[in-house]
Amino acid sequence: MKIYDLKGYTLVLDKVVFVSAVFTADHEEGKQFNVRLVGDLLKFKFPTHEEAVLARQLLIKAIKEAN
Repeated sequence: MKIYDLKGYTLVLDKVVFVSAVFTADHEEGKQFNVRLVGDLLKFKFPTHEEAVLARQLLIKAIKEAN
């Protein structure tokens, strides 16, 4: 089982079913992307677009390597 730590969450990669694109969070609270797990939706916010893109890329890379 592959796991990935992201902003205080430990994700089991085979439970991830969807990762959204990076977008501006509500009320201009930085940048965000969402991760849908089997039965859950997690929202990850970052202060900058670059940090959000990097975290999303690392998550996608980890998912690909887990399969």
